[in-house]
Amino acid sequence: MARYRKTNDMNRLIDLARHLPTPDPQPTVAYTPIRISLPDRPPLELRLTAPASGANLPVVVLSHGFGPSNYIPSKDGYAPLAQFWAERGVAVIQPTHASSRAAGFDPQEPGGPFFWRERVSEMRAVLDHLDEVERQAPAVAGRLDHARIAVAGHSFGGFTCSLLLGARLKGEDFSDPRISAGVLLATPGRGGTDLTPENAARFPFFDVDFSHMTKPTLVVCGAEDTPRFTPRGPEWHADAFHDAPGAEALLTVANVGHGLGGVAGWDAKETEAELPDALETTRRLTLAWLRRKFALEGDDWSGGRMALKGAAAETANLIEKDG
Repeated sequence: MARYRKTNDMNRLIDLARHLPTPDPQPTVAYTPIRISLPDRPPLELRLTAPASGANLPVVVLSHGFGPSNYIPSKDGYAPLAQFWAERGVAVIQPTHASSRAAGFDPQEPGGPFFWRERVSEMRAVLDHLDEVERQAPAVAGRLDHARIAVAGHSFGGFTCSLLLGARLKGEDFSDPRISAGVLLATPGRGGTDLTPENAARFPFFDVDFSHMTKPTLVVCGAEDTPRFTPRGPEWHADAFHDAPGAEALLTVANVGHGLGGVAGWDAKETEAELPDALETTRRLTLAWLRRKFALEGDDWSGGRMALKGAAAETANLIEKDG
């Protein structure tokens, strides 16, 4: 007769990450596509995933990356993060950015293929139209807390979010006062002379100044995420933590690179090393940090910090700034 662990967690693929505390999952509802009409362009399409019950739900706007898959860089990717967070008390909104291969703009248009300015505008448009988002999601209508909003982004999505959190490009300020916190996952570091000459020419918009980024921020890196843009190593992805006054913590996930164990999608080619423990570590600790910033019940961040000094020590390294 089969023996089962006495645990509410049914995922048999995780091991050490099981020691990181997290709330039990609850039912969710999802709406897609939600369409927001914007001037002089096609509608912006979103996915909303939210707890099926509860009021005053905090909101995370999740910005996708510019990965090699056709559909994951859109509202239809990043289920491992969006679903996990939503099952544990957070409403997650995922825009399909102009850079999306599946549903974005023609990459030959001005600003293409990256459309970095349009991506920032799309994140801001989500916040401008939260009432319309709720109107198209009847089960969520009236339940979103418009005063508790964070942004999160992976890779190029992290770049997008860093601008919204206050990073500046050639002195230009893109910050949005409605955003109270952010999570940057495998985000590009300093540009300019930190890049190879070829990449400095191709990505001039990476030359951001993080020193004006004052909003509370969690920076997440893969310990083996060696970037192709720069002769520097994985520490390049931690620049926002070191340069931004608001960056509170740096979480370095062990044994993984840019995919952080699989945040972009299940069994996805974005994930150079699909490690369930690494993915679970990323999901649980980002959620714990967000729940602390949103003042939700419980303090899994403190519990996670303790676990990283004990039974879960091999999963990640955590550095926090004093104060």
